[in-house]
Amino acid sequence: METTELLKRVRRIEIKTKGLSRQIFSGEYQSAFKGRGMSFSEVRSYQYGDDVRNIDWNVTARSNEPYVKVFEEERELTVMLLVDISKSSFFGTTKQLKNELITEICAVLAFSATNNNDKVGLLLFSDKVEKFLPPKKGRGHILRIIRELLDTRPTGSGTDIGMALTYFSNMVKKRSICFLLSDFLADGYEKPLRLAARRHDLIGMHLYDPRERELPAVGLIHARDAETGKMEWVDTDSRRVRKHYTDWYEKNLEYYKSSFQKSGADSMSVETTEDYAKALLKFFKAR
Repeated sequence: METTELLKRVRRIEIKTKGLSRQIFSGEYQSAFKGRGMSFSEVRSYQYGDDVRNIDWNVTARSNEPYVKVFEEERELTVMLLVDISKSSFFGTTKQLKNELITEICAVLAFSATNNNDKVGLLLFSDKVEKFLPPKKGRGHILRIIRELLDTRPTGSGTDIGMALTYFSNMVKKRSICFLLSDFLADGYEKPLRLAARRHDLIGMHLYDPRERELPAVGLIHARDAETGKMEWVDTDSRRVRKHYTDWYEKNLEYYKSSFQKSGADSMSVETTEDYAKALLKFFKAR
């Protein structure tokens, strides 16, 4: 992508998603994701009903009247965006490709995080790690995340979610909120998912195009596998062929749902035709 066009797209996404995150999601985001614990804030005079265990005895002794410690939640969190940019994400039959929807959702999440003074990091993967940006704060860092989401093309030829989760677990030791965004047309990641979910607050976001759920009967077509590049003739009029495809898709979807459920991690699905703002708001409120 030309630099000028890239900057224009980054700016358009910033305008759209920054407004959404500020007006809609900031309060819900803060409620949905709690801080790490409580930290000391100040002392004040003891009031009837205060917990005596919070009395600051040093200040009380100096002032000859009881004072208590006041604590507040440690709000600063780390948010990690694990994004599947394998070639199957560059697919769409509606107004948006899957990767375009993913980019906008990531931008909303990133701006919501930065509005709450949280750090945001990015991991792009296919069947290997394509890019890793350590968690940082600030508008400039968020704009870089958007640029990478728009402009990075996979050099790998498949999807390996388990590898990405293992890399994430090894690189990010501090507990974080992790959003894993993918079409989840893969399996074999249940164990790395379970291990990552033990340490981190993990949320799976399944993004899909409505045409992916069912193969239309449009006759004999010459189709290319997006991830392998292999060309094949497919008879879409064959009920057996269509059923085989549907069974494969449903098997991957069921594996995704059961794997997240078993690991204790949250999950949600968003279609490319859906209003993702409403879907995110519903998810945040449910937490």
